[in-house]
Amino acid sequence: MRALFPPIKPSKKHNVKVGGDHELYVEESGAQNGIPILFVHGGPGAGTSEDCRRFFDPEYYRIILFDQRGCGKSTPHLSLENNTTQDLIDDIEKIREHLKVDKWILFGGSWGSTLSLVYAQTHSDKVLGLILRGIFLCRPHDLSWFYQDGAKRIYPDKWQEFVDIIPQDERDNVIQAFHKRLIGQDELMRMNAAKHWSLWEAQCATLDPNPELEEQFSHPHMAMSLACIEAHYFINDCFLEADQIIRDASRIKDIPTIIVHGRYDIVCPLDNALALKDRLPHAELDIIRDGGHSAFEPGISDALLHATKRFVSLVS
Repeated sequence: MRALFPPIKPSKKHNVKVGGDHELYVEESGAQNGIPILFVHGGPGAGTSEDCRRFFDPEYYRIILFDQRGCGKSTPHLSLENNTTQDLIDDIEKIREHLKVDKWILFGGSWGSTLSLVYAQTHSDKVLGLILRGIFLCRPHDLSWFYQDGAKRIYPDKWQEFVDIIPQDERDNVIQAFHKRLIGQDELMRMNAAKHWSLWEAQCATLDPNPELEEQFSHPHMAMSLACIEAHYFINDCFLEADQIIRDASRIKDIPTIIVHGRYDIVCPLDNALALKDRLPHAELDIIRDGGHSAFEPGISDALLHATKRFVSLVS
């Protein structure tokens, strides 16, 4: 198994003003004249961390990270105003222009794969390639699987902990029930709901229990942004048209694409990746036999590192 690259510090930091009051945290590290690659984080609302830089060889890549609206180091924190998928697509394009990048690779997992795909379908002429992990197509049955009638059969004990704050008569629509509490005025209820929401995701993200991940997701700053922003997006069908990503797949059929997906991904089941691969026959799909959802599981990390190495030769 390949190890992640050693930790590095950002060489440049930017605050990029976008729509409304939003100002995005953007950073660069690695080779300033290297291959531009954008790390597109998940959630929505998860933000980036120092380890996100470590999937890329800093000798070859100009590594670009950013925190999406309302999360991480971007401001204002938790803002749902002017926070839609199209806003985020526009933000990515503004970052590209701000950094004077001609074309770049997008590296996105989970919701990051969603956003990378939609950006590529919108701005295909600006994309050198796609490295995608844990495909999330945002179809109604994908949301239903994780928040209503699927994943709870795999983790029934954790599911009971997740929904124990929701009255029985509201459990026919769990996303709506949490959303109501997350946007309410009761701060204690908001925080309690956020921790339940975020911990459920953390507990399902890895094959083996990962206390460090659970602690990270339970931290108030992270839990609130992840839960509030995810619920905001999911209650609005991720601001996408029905089956939009699959419908528009032909727009990116010529973009080199590597897909990495864990066979036992409970958050975003493998059928998401197979549906995408079916519409992108030239894409490479690497199914990790002992992988779940997290990018930091050994098999998943190894495959992502291999993909970034492959792209050095593909685009150089």
